Amino acid sequence: MEGCVKLVWVVGLVVLLVSVARVDSAGECGKSTSPDAEAIKLAPCGSAAQDESASVSQSCCAQVKKMGQNPSCLCAVLLSNTAKMSGVDPKIAITIPKRCNLANRPVGYKCGRK
Repeated sequence: MEGCVKLVWVVGLVVLLVSVARVDSAGECGKSTSPDAEAIKLAPCGSAAQDESASVSQSCCAQVKKMGQNPSCLCAVLLSNTAKMSGVDPKIAITIPKRCNLANRPVGYKCGRK
């Protein structure tokens, strides 16, 4: 019985430490936001992120403008599981800032390995 209590205590401690480490670590999109959570904000960009000839809505451009101030976050979002499951093509999606005529866009920025 004592061994079982120790095991539960150790597992609880490990879970607590992992949770604390996650809260304190800052990812590409900051401390409080994951790329998958940010990807949901780009829902208005769905068709524009899959088809280079699709028009880009103003709501999409507004979200990309906010997110594009941090290019590493924008790339993390475009490469996130949520984006992949939505059918986003990162090579097409990274063209959205240019298609929105955003002045302060990340020029020549590439997401991923290519």
